[in-house]
Amino acid sequence: MSDANVRIPEEAKDRLAAIAVAEGLSLRAYLARLAETLLTPGERAEWAWAALEEWTGYAPTAEQERDLDGELDRRLAQAAGVSR
Repeated sequence: MSDANVRIPEEAKDRLAAIAVAEGLSLRAYLARLAETLLTPGERAEWAWAALEEWTGYAPTAEQERDLDGELDRRLAQAAGVSR
């Protein structure tokens, strides 16, 4: 695996290094572990939809989502006094 250089403020680097040391890791190992545990915005959205479906049983089709989005847009426009 090749290394990369990332430019961040010195204070941020110092804080991350202190956290890493407290966990018995090098800064490099801590950042690698952190990157493996964080979700991208897309992954968070997928997780949220899966959790919603599991919790409520709600699983709209793509067509239903489009219809609901359109209805929400219409209502928001109506509330803002914009005619559609």
